[in-house]
Amino acid sequence: MQLPDLSDPLYFLLATLVVFLVVIGRYVLIAGMFHLFFYRWKPARWQGRKINERAHKPGQYRREVTWSTITALLFAFAGSGLALLWQKGYTKVYLDVHDYPLWWLPLSLIIALALHETYYYWLHRWMHQPRVFRLLHKVHHDSNITSPWTAFSFHPLEGVLQALFLPLLLLLLPMHLYVVLLQLTIMTFSSVINHLDIEVYPKGWLGRFFGRWLIGATHHSLHHKQFRYNYGLYFTFWDKWKKTESPQYRGLYDEKRSGG
Repeated sequence: MQLPDLSDPLYFLLATLVVFLVVIGRYVLIAGMFHLFFYRWKPARWQGRKINERAHKPGQYRREVTWSTITALLFAFAGSGLALLWQKGYTKVYLDVHDYPLWWLPLSLIIALALHETYYYWLHRWMHQPRVFRLLHKVHHDSNITSPWTAFSFHPLEGVLQALFLPLLLLLLPMHLYVVLLQLTIMTFSSVINHLDIEVYPKGWLGRFFGRWLIGATHHSLHHKQFRYNYGLYFTFWDKWKKTESPQYRGLYDEKRSGG
């Protein structure tokens, strides 16, 4: 089925609406699922893995969902803009799985995640400069005790900077459409888990591996409390390399992982 010409403003706006409904639906579904499972269904079961003892502020969820809705709209414009660029032949997104070797499917995802990690780490450090922080990043840090709904709670200017990465990447990096969708899903799950304020990584060697290389709730919760550590998005390698990982992380992570 051929898509309508997205250079037509009406079709572009309709495409933006469709993408918005997908993005906000995915956010509500994933964040809501984690909220219900960890905060409403037998919350005492997870008390030992709760990182902060303080409750969330009154009205915090409503504020976070409001900012996240604006972010979803910005992501929707980025998505429909990307679709327009693809339609005009400017992107490297492909539909036929045989256009590139099959091994390129997982490799392209790994490259995209690593590049996104790099972009976000340095953007995040820049946003913590005092003047920039007050303008761009304070909205996100107003959630001092994070929740699943904090995942996309950004100031619109930060939302624009977050939304730019993937369209720019896909001008250069070939990725199958389904791999792009998988990365977006990983991004949402990762962001919700990071802001859950409950450590979900398992006990044992697998949990130690995850805690060493992947960012989770303990790692990112310390960022929201300490501000000058733990800037990563998916992985810890930049924080380790640049020595910006919190010295409190290992002990707190082992404590919370063994709780509950």
